[in-house]
Amino acid sequence: MSASTSALASEDRSDVGSKALGAESLAPQHTRIMGRGSYFLAWFGGCVSIGTFAMGSSVVGTLNLLQATLAIAIGCFVIGIALAINGAAGYKYGIPFMVQARSAFGFTGTRLPGLVRAVPAVVWYGFQSWIGAGALNMVSATLFGFDNLIFYFITFQFLQIGLSVMGFQGIKWLENIGSAFILVSLMYMFYATVQRYGDELSASLLTMEGSWGMPFWGATMLFLGIYSTMMLNVSDYSREHKKGTAQSLLTTIYAMSILPCTLFMGLIGYMVSQATGTADPIQVFANAVDNTPLLMTTLLFIAFAQVTTNVLNNVVPPTYVLMDVFKIKFSVATVIVGLLAFATFPWKLVQPGSAAGLQLFVQTYSAFLGPIFAILVVDYYVIRRRTLDIDKLYDVNGPYQGVNLAAFIATAIGIVAALSFSAISWYASLIPAGVSYYLLMKYWAPCQRFSQ
Repeated sequence: MSASTSALASEDRSDVGSKALGAESLAPQHTRIMGRGSYFLAWFGGCVSIGTFAMGSSVVGTLNLLQATLAIAIGCFVIGIALAINGAAGYKYGIPFMVQARSAFGFTGTRLPGLVRAVPAVVWYGFQSWIGAGALNMVSATLFGFDNLIFYFITFQFLQIGLSVMGFQGIKWLENIGSAFILVSLMYMFYATVQRYGDELSASLLTMEGSWGMPFWGATMLFLGIYSTMMLNVSDYSREHKKGTAQSLLTTIYAMSILPCTLFMGLIGYMVSQATGTADPIQVFANAVDNTPLLMTTLLFIAFAQVTTNVLNNVVPPTYVLMDVFKIKFSVATVIVGLLAFATFPWKLVQPGSAAGLQLFVQTYSAFLGPIFAILVVDYYVIRRRTLDIDKLYDVNGPYQGVNLAAFIATAIGIVAALSFSAISWYASLIPAGVSYYLLMKYWAPCQRFSQ
């Protein structure tokens, strides 16, 4: 290793003896701050996605109530397995996603998976911030007569930026403390929905024939597609979990932490959209809850849930990408990500027909995320046999320098396969991408140095 490379590695691995607020780096994580309970609650609190509400809305008219419930459950089960599998490298070695990807894509090549992961995160960040700001604005207009959505959007976004700067220490306490409020609120929202619309829903949703074919499996992909971004960069989180948890238990932690929120939010979106024809959660709950104090509590929950989801799911991934590509500090990168969310025009995503547009968005980005997921899994389990050379992963002049063409070609093959079956794009991409990556790494000479 050259002197300059040694200096880089030394700099990358600094400050690993303690874990202060906002002290995040790309170095191997030696100080783990989350036990099993804390890790479970972090995922629970971070998965209250309004996107799930929209996906529930998008399958209205296609699936009946039983089919929608099973689609959500199957999606969450697949998510749990995928998170445990791809998070194993981060959990074992304490490395983040952008470092994990170097062995498969190369130092320069990691910009592709980084960009593919970062773009959906920033879009969801802006969308969910707009929803949260809308909830706060309705509370303000109802209680104080002050109605200014733009003001609350800007204020809400800067609040989230401030919380994000604290890093995983802040995320841990935010998610853990907020989980109880989230669970109680979700249960109440579900109850209020059934009470308000139960009679008209029972006749249509239970007797509707629906489909057990491609639309059903496409729906399972939609609900897992919300988290297909997190399946890619799960090492960013698993590196914070204390060692000593078997992979089977990790799978259970992931699946069971995600299932309650996803099931409640998906079914609420599904039922309310069937009854009212609207996919805007703010308008939905304004109509469903006629008790002002309870409505205010519900709206504050919606706002709070966007914070817990954004800081875990939509801030950390693009922040690490910026840290890796531009060599900037965590705090600076989080501010940049927060500002980029302003540029996503989230008010365009909450129009009456937004559920269909968000469905297409999830299907499209899943077509790009699926191949990368498959490549990372094949690289770690088949090519590396679960053994990574950490020094090489931090050596910019080592065997992983530049771009690994095998990963890029396999990604392209997976994308073509995925877009050919867009309704199940993530599923369709896995085998073509994984097999082609393995064959190229095994038999194509230009890629041999990446096999070290």
